Amino acid sequence: MPVSISPQRILLVRPSALGDVCRTVPVLSSLKHAFPDARIDWIVNDTFVDAIRAHPALNEAIPFHRRRLAGWWYHPGIALELRRFLRGLKRTRYDLVLDCQGLGRSGLITWMTRAPQRIGDAHAREGAGLGYTTKVDTSSIPHDVDRMLALLPACGVEIQKDMQLHVPDDSRADWEGSQVCREVSGSSFAVLAPASRWKTKAWPTSRWAQLADELLDGRCEHVLIVGSSDERDEAAAVRSAVTSNLARVHDVSGSSSIGMLMAMIEDAAVTVSNDSAPLHMAAGLGGRCVGLYGPTDPSKVGPYGLDDH
Repeated sequence: MPVSISPQRILLVRPSALGDVCRTVPVLSSLKHAFPDARIDWIVNDTFVDAIRAHPALNEAIPFHRRRLAGWWYHPGIALELRRFLRGLKRTRYDLVLDCQGLGRSGLITWMTRAPQRIGDAHAREGAGLGYTTKVDTSSIPHDVDRMLALLPACGVEIQKDMQLHVPDDSRADWEGSQVCREVSGSSFAVLAPASRWKTKAWPTSRWAQLADELLDGRCEHVLIVGSSDERDEAAAVRSAVTSNLARVHDVSGSSSIGMLMAMIEDAAVTVSNDSAPLHMAAGLGGRCVGLYGPTDPSKVGPYGLDDH
């Protein structure tokens, strides 16, 4: 049954992962469309705040320091910090909370808000459902984004499939002030994201290098290879395997923030990625992207809102 309240304070719980955070934006957009005067906050891992903090529908991105707070059970100081964090959520007196993560940690956070309406997936894992007042059966819905959106009718919200992401102004300035941006300014460039947290999702290095060569011989004047600081080896391997035009291949892995990466993708002619965060960013920053899928199913986790997956 739809909720009978008109919420003034709404909380989204979707801490991770980065690609999934980007794909949760339609839930935020839908809530703002339905409740334009409501305050809407979002709990997100502190390292992913850049992905959403500039969105005009959001009042506050509340950083969740997952790595530090993970040691709460053996460190009294960290346990006290976690307790203060959870108490702060309760003091805000949210009217409505949606758990779009559906795991034990997010379910606990949802429950600790003590909001009168707490909505989540009936098939949430790790006991997360114990924290909900309303559970929505999403078992017949294939795509992950549609499963999150299915939580909205339970609070009387019409679904808006608005995937648009917004680059923070300071991140845009950082990108435009960088040496790489000055080198590629005014030219067509491609962003390649060769790494993946799941090694089984990664395209072979030789194929990435071949793609870079073909892009440089045809449609693009430059190629940017992106990745996190943990993915520098993969990026370096791709660059070293490129057979020509190395001066126009730029390895920027580990040297930019998430906000800067968003600015790069927004300016790129095309982004090519495995099933990982840069692909889902690209879907929300113009949709000029190609996704490479192997063991994962694009009908469930493909770039959302595009005609072809």
